[in-house]
Amino acid sequence: MNTVAIIGEGMLADAVCKRLSRLLLVRRKDFSKDIPAADMVLVLKDEDNSSYYYEAEQMLGPRGIPWLCAYVSLGEGIIGPLIVPGTSGCFQCAEARLTLAGSNRKEVEDLLIKLVSVDYVPHNTAEISPAGASYMAHIISAETDKVLRGYRANTEEHLYLINLSNLSSTIHYVMPLGTCSVCGQLPDDSAELAEISLQKCLKQSNSYRCRSMSDLKKVLLRDYWDSRTGIFNDKKWGLDSVFASAGINLPLGFHDEITGGRSHSYVDSELAGILEGLERYCGVTPRGKRTIVRDSYSHLKATALNPSTVGLHAEEQYEQPDFPFIPYNPDSSMEWVWGYSFLHASPILVPNLLAYYSMGEGEGFVYENSNGCALGGSLEEAILYGIFEVVERDSFLLTWYARLQVPRLDYSSSGDSELILMIQRLRAVTGYEVSLYNTTMENGIPSIWALAKGGSEHSVNLICSAGAHLDPIRAAKSAIHELAGMIPTAERRLEERRLEAEAMIDDSFIVQHMEDHSLLYSLPQAEERLHFLMDERNPVRTFAEEFHSLPWQEDLTEDLKQILRVFRSLHMDVIVVDQSSSETLRIGLRCVKVLIPGMLPMTFGHHLTRLTGLNRVLDVPMKLGYANHRLTQQELNPYPHPFP
Repeated sequence: MNTVAIIGEGMLADAVCKRLSRLLLVRRKDFSKDIPAADMVLVLKDEDNSSYYYEAEQMLGPRGIPWLCAYVSLGEGIIGPLIVPGTSGCFQCAEARLTLAGSNRKEVEDLLIKLVSVDYVPHNTAEISPAGASYMAHIISAETDKVLRGYRANTEEHLYLINLSNLSSTIHYVMPLGTCSVCGQLPDDSAELAEISLQKCLKQSNSYRCRSMSDLKKVLLRDYWDSRTGIFNDKKWGLDSVFASAGINLPLGFHDEITGGRSHSYVDSELAGILEGLERYCGVTPRGKRTIVRDSYSHLKATALNPSTVGLHAEEQYEQPDFPFIPYNPDSSMEWVWGYSFLHASPILVPNLLAYYSMGEGEGFVYENSNGCALGGSLEEAILYGIFEVVERDSFLLTWYARLQVPRLDYSSSGDSELILMIQRLRAVTGYEVSLYNTTMENGIPSIWALAKGGSEHSVNLICSAGAHLDPIRAAKSAIHELAGMIPTAERRLEERRLEAEAMIDDSFIVQHMEDHSLLYSLPQAEERLHFLMDERNPVRTFAEEFHSLPWQEDLTEDLKQILRVFRSLHMDVIVVDQSSSETLRIGLRCVKVLIPGMLPMTFGHHLTRLTGLNRVLDVPMKLGYANHRLTQQELNPYPHPFP
């Protein structure tokens, strides 16, 4: 006969003992006494107690005994997940997923209010009742039978949530957490792991991707989105946009991040939003390798990237009393991660605060966000799109700061019926006129600045977006989708914050956040700052005149190699940090951060502009024939940029 050990006391433990009385049971109040040999252990509490489960892991893991926990928390019964020693996924993974995804629950809000107001009465005070205990015991008994008979239990990689007010129940997948201190197995970061050897990567049909949406659709919607345990816990369709758009909520603990997808299909937009969210999830902090290098650049310079080559803030910025960053000091110790330099064909150390987000906490010396971050179906694909991301932002900023009078593109000359219809539809539905500008720089990667201008009937005057791709048509479509998604938001924002926007005209430093940039240029008073771009005397070109057609290659890696050769000829390095995590690797997705020292990084908040040490903004205008001399710092555009 099978032996089941029950650890715990209370109504739930009593109910389970009664239900499993036909088995050979061993019951203990806690782990203070030795646990005899058992085929399965049930760890049961009437209230949450994480220390109990740590004890269970320490006691049962080494002995290879499967165990199942169940408890009550915030008016809910929680059963699972089933812990099978030697496999990933544990009680702490479940607790972390529940905590993050459930951070927007009313019960959590009640608990937080109760902490600061002792007189507050929570809305949901449901505790376990005899009926609730009996129902939970029924589920626990069924799960125990499955395990003892060798069948797959429902709680393997899943947990039950039981509403104790009405005894409704749901089951939820718990994705193992790669950074879990209990079951995670992160390798130490190393030069060996950073090595990159580009492999053949065949494109899917007529695209620059090696994985199709349909290939990813089922698993992403099944395992990654869940209102209670998912990496993503909420979604909303943008029904007021010209095209299909979707917003996906990524709870990060300290705040929620909304990532968006835009396409001609709501399902595809949802998937794109999830993929962008995974990119954001990996880019915020290291999740795939354990950071172990901490030292100064002065000691590491033989194998490290010189931080001053990626653009710093100006000295007067650092001197501001409330500036959130400290000046870079080559003798200051900081964390480093390993990346790969394609220029030198060798691993290179990169400051952690450049490889991941740096938003102004701790020892940060520059503001750094998603510049160069990309997700792909292969490492090669991710690197390619990471380069596009760097190029898109660099070309936009260089055009802005140097006030380049780039040519306007005749979109009807593109020969692409979808692009033409997209622009015509946007104009027909919203009334905004769209213009496209060629902002391609010396690297030759087609870059497009898209501008939507409202008429007298609109509250918003101008909205800008950008795109970059080897195919200029795809770059333009990406920028148009971005514009369409921004229009409804921009109109609402201006209605709510018009007085703030008007104040920004006279004081650029009021522009503090990402949305402030587009808010400022919603006002007609700001249009004169874009006359260099919108000047009707600027040339109008066809797509054929501005872009050379590239031969189609079945292997995406060949496109990537050609781009790398171009940057090498410009004496510019392309550095790649692999940001992939267990959450992306489990379905074959790779996430990277691409840094190209010298390229202009996007920053949001006028006070956080990063131009010091980036001489390209002074040199490239003359190189491309837009200026007859090398620009000076004083000639650069002094106003906040209009990037969304």
